[in-house]
Formats: sequence, C-alpha cells, structure tokens
Amino acid sequence: METQPTPSVFERFNQWITESIMVKLFSIGFLILTLLIPASWIEDLIRERQYRADEVIREVSDKWSGPQMLSGPVLRIPFTKKEKIKTWHEGKQVEEIIERDHDAYFLPEDYQVKTDISTEVRKRGIFEVVLYKSDIDMQAQFAVPDFSTWSIPDEQVHWHEAVLLNGISDLRGIGENPVVKAGHVLLVSEPLSDIGIQVNQYVNRSASRAVATTADVPAVSGIISPLRWQTRPGGTLHVSLQLNLKGSESLYFVPTGKSTEVTSTSAWPSPSFEGKLLPEHNITDSGFSAVWKVLSFNRPFSQKWVDREQSLSGSEFGVRLLIPADQYQKSTRTAKYGQLIILLAFTALFLVEITTKTRIHPFQYILIGAALIIYYTLLLSFSEQVGYNAAYAIASVATTVLVTLYSSSFLRSRSIVLLFSLLMASFYTFIFIIIQAQDFSLLIGSIGLFLIIGLLMYFSKNIKWYGAKA
Repeated sequence: METQPTPSVFERFNQWITESIMVKLFSIGFLILTLLIPASWIEDLIRERQYRADEVIREVSDKWSGPQMLSGPVLRIPFTKKEKIKTWHEGKQVEEIIERDHDAYFLPEDYQVKTDISTEVRKRGIFEVVLYKSDIDMQAQFAVPDFSTWSIPDEQVHWHEAVLLNGISDLRGIGENPVVKAGHVLLVSEPLSDIGIQVNQYVNRSASRAVATTADVPAVSGIISPLRWQTRPGGTLHVSLQLNLKGSESLYFVPTGKSTEVTSTSAWPSPSFEGKLLPEHNITDSGFSAVWKVLSFNRPFSQKWVDREQSLSGSEFGVRLLIPADQYQKSTRTAKYGQLIILLAFTALFLVEITTKTRIHPFQYILIGAALIIYYTLLLSFSEQVGYNAAYAIASVATTVLVTLYSSSFLRSRSIVLLFSLLMASFYTFIFIIIQAQDFSLLIGSIGLFLIIGLLMYFSKNIKWYGAKA
C-alpha cells in the first residue's frame, strides 16, 4: 500500500491560510476597510452635486431677485441736541454750548401686512429654482413722536426733515413703483442703499439646508419717503404701502410694530415657516395661509432709539418656498449606511461559505463590494431625474439582481442564492424604512440591528471557530 508523502511546511502553511476561519475573517475585514475609500468618494460626489444645485439657485436668483426681507416702516426725524462742554481758554476753564445733530427712529404702534404670493418654477438643466411675485399691502399707525425721553424741546426737532423708511433687502425685486401714503397724501419715494437701520438678513441658499442661516448686513437698502411736515403733527399718523415685490426662495418680515400682524397666502403647497416666531397656518394641496401675531414683548428691541444704537434683529420670521426635492439630503443619509450594507452582505456571504463549505475567493468579495458601492452613484444619478423614492427602488432592484446573478456562479444551491437575494432585498428595505421615518429612525435602526445581531448569533452558533470544519 502506497503511503501519501508528508506535506512540506510551506504546503501545510498554505493549507492553513486557505482553510483558517480567522484568516478569512481578517481578509474580509481588510476588504471592508479598503472599500471605505470609494464609499467616501461617493459622499464627496453627493456634496459636489448639491453644491452645483446651490450654485444654480444663486445664479438664477441673482438674475431675478434674491430672498427678500421687509423691515419697516420706520419713522426717522433729525434733531439737534445742545450739550455743555468744558474747555480751556487762555488758562481758564470755560463752558461752551455745542450742537450735535442726531437722528431719532420711531416704530409704529400697530403694523399690519397682507401678502399674496404667486410662484413660478424655473429650470436650469436638471435643477429647479422657485421664484415668486408678492403683492404686499402694509398698514401702520404711528403715535405722535415723543422726544421727552431725550429732553429735546420741539424747537430743536427738524420736523420738516422727517422721513418714512421701508427696508427691502433686494431693491431689484421692486416690479412697479411703490405706492406710499401718509393718510390720504401720496408720498414721493426714492430708493436708498442705506436707510440707516441694522437688520440681520436671512440667506436661504442650500437645499439640504434644513435650517436658515444669518449674516450681519449693517447697511439695509430700502425706500425713503419725505413726509414734508412743517410742525409737529397733531395726531396719529396713518401710513400705507402697496408694493409688488419679486424674490426667490423666501420672504421674511421684521415685526416693527408694537403690535404686528402678518398674513401670507399662496398656492404653493410646500412652505417652510422659519425664523424666530411660528405662525398659525393651514397647509393643503392647493396652497397655504399663515398668520403671525407678534407683540413688542416678543422681540428684543424697543420702540424708539437714536442714531445706530439699536438693531432690528432677533425676531425675524417668514416663509421659505420649498421645492420638494430633498434627494441630496436623503442620498447623503443613505450613503452613511454604505459601510453597514457592505458589512452585512460580507457577513452573510461568510456565513454561507462556512456553513455550506463553499469556497469564495477574495476577488469575488471585491466585485460584490464594488457593486454595493456603485449602487450609490445609481441612486444619486437617478434621484436627480425621477426623485429619491423611485431612484431608490431602481438602484436597489438593479444591485440586488446583479449580485444575485453573480453569486449564482459560485454558490452551489439555488436555495442559498435565493436566500442571499432575499437578505440583500431586506437590507435595502431596512435602510429605506430608516431614511423615511426620520422621527423614529434611531428607534427603528436600533431594533433592526439588535434583531440582525440575534440572527447572526443563531446562524453562527454551530461554527467551530477553532477548527477548519463547521
């Protein structure tokens, strides 16, 4: 009887490398870490596409008109203040009276705004930008200006230089000559790049842009209307403004009245109410209506001030007109689960390999991992064309079918191939549920991962980790 030759040390080492479970685990872990590199490239690609979408929005908005903020009306009245100062003259201290000119600002007692917003969607390639025109009707009542706080007599107040200021963040949006009245008197208005008040201007540029950002804009543009008073007014001042204003993305207001009420209506079905104060609102498929009611107690600035000692910031509010295309947000969130999908898929393949004694080459793992990475480029490209949900279905079905067909070339049993296909489909379904259920994503994800760990424990309980055979 012929005896088998004793294998050499190199052959025994090679056999150990081939059959060792621990070596297989380390090699799979190394492949997963390697695939993290292209996974990060996918996230960079999503951010680049989102930046391009934001850039298109800025380009179109700059040619039309940007996000608008209305801050006004504000009453500005110059006055002269006399002050005593001590100086030295010929070695003696003497008192001199000097005069300094200042501007006093007064806010209305009651301020009401009604806006009706009509929207238009412009396309630039595959990207969309929402533009609007708004018919604005403002009504305000001012009390008789009181200078007693600053101890200024009426004769030092320049009543004839009193003006009415209405802040508008982007003057390019004025489509027609504004109609400004004091009582029944039509006022002459002029544009002004700096109306002398300070406001934070909201800039809503980003589509992932879940929250608005602020930027200090010390010089607020607007329109100025001389009141041409000769003397101190004898009673309450009623002013009104009718304005046709163009803008893009958002329309904001500053509650300048001691009592402010802003009503906004539109046929746009996807508004986002943002800012410091939220309205009472009603949203339907045919549009929305919103009413903000603000008192002076709800804002951080007073009714009157001198020069630039006060900013009308801290209580801005308004509406942002959303285009329901959050594919970049959802694609980014989905891509963050890419490592989990690869880990689950490789773990499933590893358990199949161990329990069925099927030899799966590392190169086959790499190809399956590459398919799982390419999935996200399919998702991103299709989502820009057909929306996120449809793109998710297309990418998931295509990737699952591809991986299933490829796995059938090295898995022995059709039932195993079918099981692996169902696992892949369940992984993608699980991630989709997490993405859609934003409020419960952590809870669902935690429960799902707990169940997955439990299944892994169950299917791996009979594996002899310190032996080559299960």
